[in-house]
Amino acid sequence: MTASVFPTIDTPAGPVADGAPDWNRQRHSRMPSHRYRSVYDRVNVPLTQSDWPNARITAAPLWVPVDLRDGNQALAEPMDPDRKWRFFELLVAMGYKEIEVGYPSASQTDFDFVRLLAETDLAPEDVTIVVFTPARRDLIERTVESVRGLRNEVVVHMYTATAPTWREVVLGKDRAALRELILAGGRDVLEFAGDLPSVRFEFSPEVFNLTEPDFVLDLCDRMTTLWDATPQRPVVLNLPATVEVATPNVYADQIEYMHRNLARRDSVILSVHPHNDRGTGIACAELAMLAGAQRVEGCVFGNGERTGNVDLATLALNLHAQGVDPMIDFSDVDEIARTVEYCTRMPIHERHPYVGALVHTAFSGTHQDAIKKGMAEHRARAAATGRPEREIDWRVPYLPIDPADLGRSYDAVVRVNSQSGKGGIAYLLHTEYGLDLPRRWQIEFARRVQAHADDTGLEITAPELHELFTTAYLEDAEPAPVVLKQWRTGDAVTDITLTVGGATSTTEHHTAEPIEALTAALAAAGLPVRVLGLTQQSIGTGAIAYLEYRTGERTGWCCGRGDSALTASLAALVRAANRVASTPE
Repeated sequence: MTASVFPTIDTPAGPVADGAPDWNRQRHSRMPSHRYRSVYDRVNVPLTQSDWPNARITAAPLWVPVDLRDGNQALAEPMDPDRKWRFFELLVAMGYKEIEVGYPSASQTDFDFVRLLAETDLAPEDVTIVVFTPARRDLIERTVESVRGLRNEVVVHMYTATAPTWREVVLGKDRAALRELILAGGRDVLEFAGDLPSVRFEFSPEVFNLTEPDFVLDLCDRMTTLWDATPQRPVVLNLPATVEVATPNVYADQIEYMHRNLARRDSVILSVHPHNDRGTGIACAELAMLAGAQRVEGCVFGNGERTGNVDLATLALNLHAQGVDPMIDFSDVDEIARTVEYCTRMPIHERHPYVGALVHTAFSGTHQDAIKKGMAEHRARAAATGRPEREIDWRVPYLPIDPADLGRSYDAVVRVNSQSGKGGIAYLLHTEYGLDLPRRWQIEFARRVQAHADDTGLEITAPELHELFTTAYLEDAEPAPVVLKQWRTGDAVTDITLTVGGATSTTEHHTAEPIEALTAALAAAGLPVRVLGLTQQSIGTGAIAYLEYRTGERTGWCCGRGDSALTASLAALVRAANRVASTPE
């Protein structure tokens, strides 16, 4: 059946792997995996004993967004000047203090943008401007020309690919020739930019993660010597995982090797630039920080060539979720997302960590129930301690951080569809309409909602839930056969005046409890209603009563509203009688 439905899929039909346990019946596929080599066969991974597994991240690194250069190069439609400027303003507003603004030698647009920063005071003085160049003399000269006159600190970022495949296939150079190319580029940087005030240098051995450790270490040490790195004027050594090829622990070992063995380590800012080809760019960055990285280059939401650069928003908010100040403001994440989508013309996925439209939303019944209880506990704990809810520890299940930290309300935390349960339904009715359904009511109403969701196959909004609730429990057939005209209590006697089927009568009951008296009056009128459960709740200036009742062999549920708990309860009891009158045995 599978083959006929999906004729282009070659269902694995080879033998079960040798030594596989009985419970694993996966079979060998025909995927040509033999064409690829393990990272350990491609590059020497230098460390066998690592310190990074025992480290902890206790402070944010220096974040360097590269959206305006690397991210811009990855767009089908590169940003025009207005979009680029808007993005720069956003990065500044969020608190980034070092921003890679362009590749001035690659396009006139990038050159002009850097000149705009140089010729105006638009860039705050405490923001460092980074410009990017290959190790080629004419392009280095053009790059340095773009930053002349900038009052800001400047980093001239020079790169060259260093991995064997790139040396052999792309550049056609052996190790010695490539070393000389890089050093010549470094000398050119000094020649053109050495006289500029407040300029520092950065070197990226592109595809660092596939370069021989001894070769890349030698190159980096030669560059810090050439550029005379000092603690007062450190050199940035940026070590990119240009194409992800291994598990994140391998990258961490490579970074730790450099961290341990670099000359002039106190004069080096150790930086990383992970990509996301394997989908582990974030993990690579975090493990690299454990291994000694002090600076992280990436894009705000991970835009970049292929599967992207590392996602700075997720990295920063991962720190936030661990109690570490990310040093960047995400308190209005929706405004940030809207701006990035406008500038890049790329949508942000609904399930994007922290930022996507659905990441704080639960449809699953078990998740909703846990969130509902967690939110109730959070409010109660705040009230008990006399502290604002925004200041006490956050420990709501399934929500790693408080959506309010990101400028979001709780409106969309719980949404209802056919997968939802009583907890989510009750949560929405309570948060949107103040209805605090008793537990048995939650179960009863959830059945109705489930049936409706199964019929439609659609999500059910809070107004639709409220309409379902009203129709099920608060509406009567017209005209109502039973009407409570009047009741009066005094001296342990209650008089009840009812109209039943158009005939009005008054009965006297020896009780001071109006509900008990009304129950007896209804039974005398041939409408026996037994109260199984009655819960009352104040809402605004009035009240609502939730009634579970029995008549004969049938159990029913209805509500009443009134200006007090008692009048709401009497209204619920009359509604139950109307349902008995309208649906005889």
